[in-house]
Amino acid sequence: MAPKPEAEWSTALSHLVLGVVALHAAVSTAQASRGAAAGFLLQVLAATIMLAPGLSTHEDCLAGAWVATVIGLPLLAFDFHWCTNGHLMCAGCFIHLLADARLKEEQATCPNCRCEISKSLCCRNLAVEKAVSELPSECGFCLRQFPRSLLERHQKEECQDRVTQCKYKRIGCPWHGPFHELTVHEAACAHPTKTGSELMEILDGMDQSHRKEMQLYNSIFSLLSFEKIGYTEVQFRPYRTDDFITRLYYETPRFTVLNQTWVLKARVNDSERNPNLSCKRTLSFQLLLKSKVTAPLECSFLLLKGPYDDVRISPVIYHFVFTNESNETDYVPLPIIDSVECNKLLAAKNINLRLFLFQIQK
Repeated sequence: MAPKPEAEWSTALSHLVLGVVALHAAVSTAQASRGAAAGFLLQVLAATIMLAPGLSTHEDCLAGAWVATVIGLPLLAFDFHWCTNGHLMCAGCFIHLLADARLKEEQATCPNCRCEISKSLCCRNLAVEKAVSELPSECGFCLRQFPRSLLERHQKEECQDRVTQCKYKRIGCPWHGPFHELTVHEAACAHPTKTGSELMEILDGMDQSHRKEMQLYNSIFSLLSFEKIGYTEVQFRPYRTDDFITRLYYETPRFTVLNQTWVLKARVNDSERNPNLSCKRTLSFQLLLKSKVTAPLECSFLLLKGPYDDVRISPVIYHFVFTNESNETDYVPLPIIDSVECNKLLAAKNINLRLFLFQIQK
Protein backbone atom coordinates (compact mmCIF):
# COMPACT_ATOMS: atom_id res chain seq x y z
CA MET A 1 0.00 0.00 0.00
CA ALA A 2 1.42 3.41 -0.96
CA PRO A 3 2.23 5.70 1.95
CA LYS A 4 -0.16 8.60 2.61
CA PRO A 5 0.99 12.13 1.69
CA GLU A 6 1.97 14.39 4.58
CA ALA A 7 -1.16 16.58 4.18
CA GLU A 8 -3.44 13.50 4.52
CA TRP A 9 -1.62 12.35 7.64
CA SER A 10 -2.01 15.85 9.09
CA THR A 11 -5.76 15.85 8.40
CA ALA A 12 -6.18 12.33 9.79
CA LEU A 13 -4.27 13.26 12.95
CA SER A 14 -6.43 16.36 13.42
CA HIS A 15 -9.65 14.33 13.24
CA LEU A 16 -8.18 11.71 15.57
CA VAL A 17 -7.36 14.41 18.13
CA LEU A 18 -10.86 15.86 17.70
CA GLY A 19 -12.45 12.45 18.25
CA VAL A 20 -10.43 11.74 21.40
CA VAL A 21 -11.17 15.19 22.88
CA ALA A 22 -14.88 14.93 22.07
CA LEU A 23 -15.08 11.40 23.55
CA HIS A 24 -13.42 12.58 26.76
CA ALA A 25 -15.81 15.54 26.94
CA ALA A 26 -18.80 13.23 26.38
CA VAL A 27 -17.76 11.00 29.29
CA SER A 28 -17.06 14.01 31.54
CA THR A 29 -20.43 15.67 30.88
CA ALA A 30 -22.66 12.57 30.76
CA GLN A 31 -23.99 13.01 34.30
CA ALA A 32 -24.25 16.79 34.24
CA SER A 33 -25.99 17.09 30.86
CA ARG A 34 -27.10 14.24 28.63
CA GLY A 35 -27.75 16.69 25.78
CA ALA A 36 -24.19 17.98 25.91
CA ALA A 37 -22.82 14.42 26.02
CA ALA A 38 -24.96 13.48 23.02
CA GLY A 39 -23.59 16.46 21.10
CA PHE A 40 -20.03 15.37 21.81
CA LEU A 41 -20.83 11.78 20.76
CA LEU A 42 -22.08 13.15 17.44
CA GLN A 43 -18.74 14.90 17.03
CA VAL A 44 -16.95 11.61 17.78
CA LEU A 45 -19.08 9.88 15.14
CA ALA A 46 -18.40 12.60 12.57
CA ALA A 47 -14.64 12.45 13.24
CA THR A 48 -14.73 8.65 12.86
CA ILE A 49 -16.48 8.97 9.49
CA MET A 50 -13.79 11.41 8.37
CA LEU A 51 -11.10 8.85 9.28
CA ALA A 52 -12.80 5.94 7.50
CA PRO A 53 -11.44 5.51 3.95
CA GLY A 54 -13.87 6.13 1.11
CA LEU A 55 -16.62 7.67 3.27
CA SER A 56 -15.71 11.33 2.86
CA THR A 57 -14.35 13.74 0.28
CA HIS A 58 -11.37 16.02 0.71
CA GLU A 59 -13.67 19.01 1.33
CA ASP A 60 -15.55 17.08 4.02
CA CYS A 61 -12.27 16.44 5.84
CA LEU A 62 -11.73 20.15 6.30
CA ALA A 63 -14.91 20.87 8.22
CA GLY A 64 -17.24 17.89 8.06
CA ALA A 65 -17.08 17.07 11.73
CA TRP A 66 -18.27 20.56 12.62
CA VAL A 67 -20.84 21.68 10.09
CA ALA A 68 -23.73 19.88 11.80
CA THR A 69 -22.90 20.90 15.34
CA VAL A 70 -21.61 24.48 15.31
CA ILE A 71 -24.05 27.36 15.01
CA GLY A 72 -23.02 29.99 12.45
CA LEU A 73 -19.95 29.89 10.25
CA PRO A 74 -17.66 27.20 11.69
CA LEU A 75 -14.04 27.75 12.63
CA LEU A 76 -13.97 31.48 11.93
CA ALA A 77 -13.11 32.18 15.57
CA PHE A 78 -11.40 30.25 18.31
CA ASP A 79 -13.95 31.13 21.02
CA PHE A 80 -16.90 28.75 21.22
CA HIS A 81 -19.85 28.84 23.62
CA TRP A 82 -22.33 26.04 24.20
CA CYS A 83 -25.91 25.96 25.39
CA THR A 84 -27.13 23.71 28.19
CA ASN A 85 -27.90 21.01 25.61
CA GLY A 86 -24.41 21.03 24.14
CA HIS A 87 -24.94 22.96 20.89
CA LEU A 88 -21.95 25.08 19.91
CA MET A 89 -21.91 28.74 18.86
CA CYS A 90 -18.89 30.74 17.78
CA ALA A 91 -18.31 33.91 19.81
CA GLY A 92 -19.47 36.26 17.04
CA CYS A 93 -22.76 34.43 16.50
CA PHE A 94 -23.36 34.13 20.25
CA ILE A 95 -23.04 37.91 20.71
CA HIS A 96 -25.20 38.51 17.63
CA LEU A 97 -27.97 36.28 19.02
CA LEU A 98 -27.96 38.16 22.33
CA ALA A 99 -28.03 41.54 20.55
CA ASP A 100 -30.93 40.46 18.30
CA ALA A 101 -32.91 39.30 21.32
CA ARG A 102 -32.35 42.67 22.99
CA LEU A 103 -33.61 44.53 19.93
CA LYS A 104 -36.70 42.32 19.59
CA GLU A 105 -37.43 42.29 23.37
CA GLU A 106 -37.24 38.51 23.45
CA GLN A 107 -35.34 35.91 25.41
CA ALA A 108 -32.30 34.78 23.43
CA THR A 109 -32.54 31.09 22.48
CA CYS A 110 -30.30 28.47 20.92
CA PRO A 111 -31.10 28.19 17.17
CA ASN A 112 -30.94 24.38 17.41
CA CYS A 113 -32.96 23.43 20.50
CA ARG A 114 -34.56 26.78 21.49
CA CYS A 115 -33.36 26.59 25.07
CA GLU A 116 -32.55 29.90 26.77
CA ILE A 117 -29.05 31.28 26.32
CA SER A 118 -27.29 34.13 28.08
CA LYS A 119 -23.82 35.02 29.29
CA SER A 120 -24.61 33.43 32.64
CA LEU A 121 -26.16 30.23 31.21
CA CYS A 122 -23.55 29.57 28.50
CA CYS A 123 -19.85 29.07 28.98
CA ARG A 124 -16.86 28.65 26.71
CA ASN A 125 -15.98 25.12 25.56
CA LEU A 126 -12.21 24.97 26.02
CA ALA A 127 -11.95 21.39 24.79
CA VAL A 128 -13.53 22.31 21.47
CA GLU A 129 -11.40 25.46 21.18
CA LYS A 130 -8.25 23.38 21.69
CA ALA A 131 -9.35 20.85 19.07
CA VAL A 132 -10.23 23.62 16.60
CA SER A 133 -6.78 25.17 17.00
CA GLU A 134 -5.25 21.94 15.64
CA LEU A 135 -7.57 21.56 12.64
CA PRO A 136 -6.12 22.45 9.23
CA SER A 137 -7.00 25.79 7.69
CA GLU A 138 -6.12 27.38 4.38
CA CYS A 139 -3.83 30.40 4.14
CA GLY A 140 -5.62 33.22 2.34
CA PHE A 141 -2.49 34.13 0.39
CA CYS A 142 -0.70 30.93 -0.69
CA LEU A 143 -3.69 28.54 -0.24
CA ARG A 144 -1.56 26.01 1.66
CA GLN A 145 -2.96 24.33 4.78
CA PHE A 146 -1.66 24.82 8.32
CA PRO A 147 -2.96 24.11 11.82
CA ARG A 148 -5.07 27.09 12.90
CA SER A 149 -2.78 27.71 15.87
CA LEU A 150 0.11 28.38 13.44
CA LEU A 151 -1.84 30.14 10.69
CA GLU A 152 -1.61 33.70 12.07
CA ARG A 153 2.18 33.55 12.40
CA HIS A 154 2.51 32.07 8.91
CA GLN A 155 0.38 34.81 7.34
CA LYS A 156 2.21 37.63 9.15
CA GLU A 157 5.84 36.46 8.97
CA GLU A 158 6.45 33.43 6.77
CA CYS A 159 4.12 33.35 3.76
CA GLN A 160 5.90 34.33 0.54
CA ASP A 161 2.59 35.50 -0.97
CA ARG A 162 1.51 37.76 1.91
CA VAL A 163 0.75 41.37 0.97
CA THR A 164 3.52 43.77 1.88
CA GLN A 165 4.56 47.38 1.20
CA CYS A 166 7.61 48.99 -0.33
CA LYS A 167 10.25 50.22 2.11
CA TYR A 168 10.00 53.61 0.40
CA LYS A 169 6.37 54.09 1.44
CA ARG A 170 7.57 56.81 3.84
CA ILE A 171 8.40 58.94 0.83
CA GLY A 172 5.16 58.18 -0.97
CA CYS A 173 5.51 54.84 -2.77
CA PRO A 174 1.98 53.33 -2.93
CA TRP A 175 3.04 49.83 -4.02
CA HIS A 176 1.35 46.82 -2.40
CA GLY A 177 2.18 43.32 -3.56
CA PRO A 178 3.23 39.77 -2.64
CA PHE A 179 6.32 39.43 -0.48
CA HIS A 180 8.24 37.40 -3.07
CA GLU A 181 8.06 40.36 -5.51
CA LEU A 182 9.25 42.93 -2.95
CA THR A 183 12.98 42.72 -3.75
CA VAL A 184 12.40 43.12 -7.50
CA HIS A 185 10.10 46.11 -6.96
CA GLU A 186 12.40 47.91 -4.54
CA ALA A 187 15.31 47.53 -6.97
CA ALA A 188 13.25 49.24 -9.68
CA CYS A 189 11.28 51.68 -7.46
CA ALA A 190 11.37 55.23 -8.86
CA HIS A 191 10.81 57.05 -5.57
CA PRO A 192 14.47 57.06 -4.38
CA THR A 193 15.42 58.88 -7.59
CA LYS A 194 12.78 61.63 -7.32
CA THR A 195 13.97 65.21 -6.99
CA GLY A 196 13.79 67.14 -3.74
CA SER A 197 10.84 69.25 -4.93
CA GLU A 198 8.85 66.14 -5.92
CA LEU A 199 9.50 64.55 -2.52
CA MET A 200 8.48 67.78 -0.74
CA GLU A 201 5.05 67.65 -2.41
CA ILE A 202 4.58 64.05 -1.28
CA LEU A 203 5.74 64.80 2.26
CA ASP A 204 3.45 67.87 2.50
CA GLY A 205 0.45 65.65 1.75
CA MET A 206 1.56 63.14 4.38
CA ASP A 207 2.07 65.95 6.91
CA GLN A 208 -1.47 67.20 6.38
CA SER A 209 -2.87 63.75 7.11
CA HIS A 210 -0.67 63.50 10.20
CA ARG A 211 -1.78 66.93 11.44
CA LYS A 212 -5.44 65.89 11.27
CA GLU A 213 -4.68 62.86 13.43
CA MET A 214 -2.74 64.94 15.94
CA GLN A 215 -5.38 67.68 16.12
CA LEU A 216 -7.72 65.46 18.15
CA TYR A 217 -5.06 64.56 20.70
CA ASN A 218 -3.90 68.16 20.97
CA SER A 219 -7.51 69.18 21.61
CA ILE A 220 -7.79 66.61 24.40
CA PHE A 221 -4.55 67.82 26.00
CA SER A 222 -5.85 71.38 25.78
CA LEU A 223 -9.12 70.41 27.51
CA LEU A 224 -7.19 68.71 30.30
CA SER A 225 -5.72 72.11 31.21
CA PHE A 226 -9.17 73.57 31.97
CA GLU A 227 -9.98 74.61 35.52
CA LYS A 228 -13.32 72.80 35.73
CA ILE A 229 -13.20 69.19 34.63
CA GLY A 230 -15.53 66.37 35.65
CA TYR A 231 -15.99 62.73 34.79
CA THR A 232 -18.18 59.90 35.94
CA GLU A 233 -19.08 56.32 35.13
CA VAL A 234 -22.50 56.14 33.45
CA GLN A 235 -24.72 53.11 33.04
CA PHE A 236 -27.20 53.05 30.16
CA ARG A 237 -30.22 50.90 30.95
CA PRO A 238 -32.57 49.54 28.25
CA TYR A 239 -36.15 50.79 28.02
CA ARG A 240 -39.02 50.60 25.53
CA THR A 241 -41.12 53.39 24.04
CA ASP A 242 -44.90 53.46 24.48
CA ASP A 243 -45.55 53.24 20.72
CA PHE A 244 -47.73 50.49 19.25
CA ILE A 245 -44.52 49.02 17.84
CA THR A 246 -42.12 49.61 20.69
CA ARG A 247 -38.57 50.79 20.08
CA LEU A 248 -35.53 50.14 22.17
CA TYR A 249 -33.73 53.09 23.75
CA TYR A 250 -31.27 53.55 26.59
CA GLU A 251 -31.17 56.06 29.42
CA THR A 252 -28.96 56.63 32.43
CA PRO A 253 -30.08 57.55 35.94
CA ARG A 254 -29.50 61.18 36.87
CA PHE A 255 -25.93 61.97 37.82
CA THR A 256 -24.04 65.04 39.01
CA VAL A 257 -20.96 66.48 37.32
CA LEU A 258 -19.61 70.05 37.63
CA ASN A 259 -22.30 70.72 40.26
CA GLN A 260 -25.05 70.16 37.68
CA THR A 261 -27.51 67.31 37.17
CA TRP A 262 -27.38 65.46 33.86
CA VAL A 263 -28.95 62.55 31.97
CA LEU A 264 -27.70 60.64 28.93
CA LYS A 265 -29.97 58.94 26.37
CA ALA A 266 -29.03 56.62 23.51
CA ARG A 267 -30.82 54.97 20.59
CA VAL A 268 -30.05 52.27 18.04
CA ASN A 269 -29.75 53.10 14.31
CA ASP A 270 -31.39 56.49 14.98
CA SER A 271 -34.62 54.78 16.12
CA GLU A 272 -34.95 52.74 12.94
CA ARG A 273 -38.21 50.79 12.96
CA ASN A 274 -36.63 47.30 12.79
CA PRO A 275 -32.93 47.56 13.60
CA ASN A 276 -32.82 43.79 14.15
CA LEU A 277 -33.23 43.36 10.36
CA SER A 278 -30.10 45.40 9.65
CA CYS A 279 -26.57 44.03 9.71
CA LYS A 280 -25.14 47.52 10.18
CA ARG A 281 -25.80 48.79 13.70
CA THR A 282 -24.90 52.07 15.31
CA LEU A 283 -25.58 53.89 18.57
CA SER A 284 -26.15 57.61 18.99
CA PHE A 285 -26.52 59.55 22.21
CA GLN A 286 -27.55 62.93 23.57
CA LEU A 287 -26.65 64.79 26.76
CA LEU A 288 -29.42 66.52 28.73
CA LEU A 289 -28.97 69.17 31.41
CA LYS A 290 -31.61 68.76 34.14
CA SER A 291 -30.51 71.61 36.41
CA LYS A 292 -31.56 75.24 36.01
CA VAL A 293 -28.71 77.59 35.17
CA THR A 294 -28.42 81.33 35.65
CA ALA A 295 -26.11 81.81 32.67
CA PRO A 296 -25.26 79.85 29.53
CA LEU A 297 -23.11 76.81 30.31
CA GLU A 298 -20.60 76.10 27.53
CA CYS A 299 -19.15 72.60 27.66
CA SER A 300 -17.12 70.10 25.68
CA PHE A 301 -17.77 66.42 26.32
CA LEU A 302 -16.83 62.95 25.11
CA LEU A 303 -17.76 59.36 25.90
CA LEU A 304 -15.16 56.60 26.26
CA LYS A 305 -15.36 52.94 27.17
CA GLY A 306 -15.71 52.06 30.83
CA PRO A 307 -12.92 50.48 32.89
CA TYR A 308 -14.41 46.96 32.72
CA ASP A 309 -15.48 46.82 29.04
CA ASP A 310 -13.47 45.66 26.04
CA VAL A 311 -15.47 47.57 23.42
CA ARG A 312 -13.44 49.85 21.13
CA ILE A 313 -14.61 53.49 20.95
CA SER A 314 -12.71 56.24 19.13
CA PRO A 315 -12.47 59.53 21.08
CA VAL A 316 -14.57 62.32 19.52
CA ILE A 317 -15.06 65.69 21.22
CA TYR A 318 -18.49 67.34 21.04
CA HIS A 319 -19.32 70.93 21.97
CA PHE A 320 -22.57 72.55 23.15
CA VAL A 321 -23.84 75.64 24.96
CA PHE A 322 -26.54 74.70 27.50
CA THR A 323 -29.28 77.14 28.54
CA ASN A 324 -32.64 76.77 30.25
CA GLU A 325 -34.32 76.97 26.83
CA SER A 326 -31.85 74.71 25.04
CA ASN A 327 -30.90 72.07 27.56
CA GLU A 328 -30.29 69.02 25.37
CA THR A 329 -27.88 68.29 22.57
CA ASP A 330 -28.80 66.71 19.26
CA TYR A 331 -28.21 62.99 18.96
CA VAL A 332 -24.57 62.52 18.04
CA PRO A 333 -22.87 59.29 16.95
CA LEU A 334 -21.20 57.12 19.54
CA PRO A 335 -17.96 56.51 17.60
CA ILE A 336 -17.85 52.71 17.77
CA ILE A 337 -15.36 51.01 15.47
CA ASP A 338 -17.88 48.72 13.71
CA SER A 339 -21.15 46.79 14.04
CA VAL A 340 -19.41 43.94 15.88
CA GLU A 341 -18.49 46.32 18.70
CA CYS A 342 -22.05 47.68 18.69
CA ASN A 343 -23.40 44.14 19.11
CA LYS A 344 -21.14 43.70 22.15
CA LEU A 345 -22.80 46.68 23.79
CA LEU A 346 -26.32 45.58 22.84
CA ALA A 347 -25.70 42.05 24.12
CA ALA A 348 -24.79 43.34 27.58
CA LYS A 349 -27.41 43.76 30.27
CA ASN A 350 -26.37 47.40 30.68
CA ILE A 351 -23.96 49.64 28.77
CA ASN A 352 -21.20 51.03 30.98
CA LEU A 353 -19.23 54.01 29.66
CA ARG A 354 -17.24 56.93 31.05
CA LEU A 355 -18.30 60.55 30.43
CA PHE A 356 -15.87 63.48 30.50
CA LEU A 357 -17.18 67.06 30.81
CA PHE A 358 -15.08 70.22 30.40
CA GLN A 359 -16.60 73.59 31.28
CA ILE A 360 -15.38 76.42 29.04
CA GLN A 361 -15.09 79.66 30.94
CA LYS A 362 -15.12 83.03 29.27
